Amino acid sequence: MTTVLYAHPYDKSFNHAILEEVKSCLDAQKKDYTVLDLYAEGFNPALEAASLRVYSKGETADPIAARYLETLINSDEFIMIFPIWWGAMPAIVKGFFDKVMLSGKAYQYSPAGELIPDKINISRTVIFSTSQAPTERFAPFFLNYFKPLVLEAVGMKNLEWYNCSETAHGPAKNREDFLRLVREKI
Repeated sequence: MTTVLYAHPYDKSFNHAILEEVKSCLDAQKKDYTVLDLYAEGFNPALEAASLRVYSKGETADPIAARYLETLINSDEFIMIFPIWWGAMPAIVKGFFDKVMLSGKAYQYSPAGELIPDKINISRTVIFSTSQAPTERFAPFFLNYFKPLVLEAVGMKNLEWYNCSETAHGPAKNREDFLRLVREKI
């Protein structure tokens, strides 16, 4: 199954157009998929005390976070769609990883104290992001930090990252070309 994480609050955004393109491609391929629409579902990205108390037991007090983790455990492909704000993903996406990736389910510690994947086994991880600044600016974060220290640590392998720069102020052709790329990559 494919899980699509979507993190944008505005349904007229270019990110929403990317989501619709992804869904259309998955439907055409008759793939089984689930969309986790973080804003629309009211996901609270803050790790509250009640969840932190049971975090190390692989539990959460947040039923949405529990459902998200179970969905990922049953997925083999993970697609994320979000804008780049202030040089990284929106806080709601960071909170998704803080709150959903539970010890003893998403990861465990090796004897040396390093994170190693546990129950999540994603064979293909795709990020479609948008930004105003050039893509190269964000490569160190996504490729040198997020990929090895977060995604791979919880079992999300084979990252493909595609960014559409100059999204809001660039030419329309830029966005059209990116939607074509989305169709090719799904």
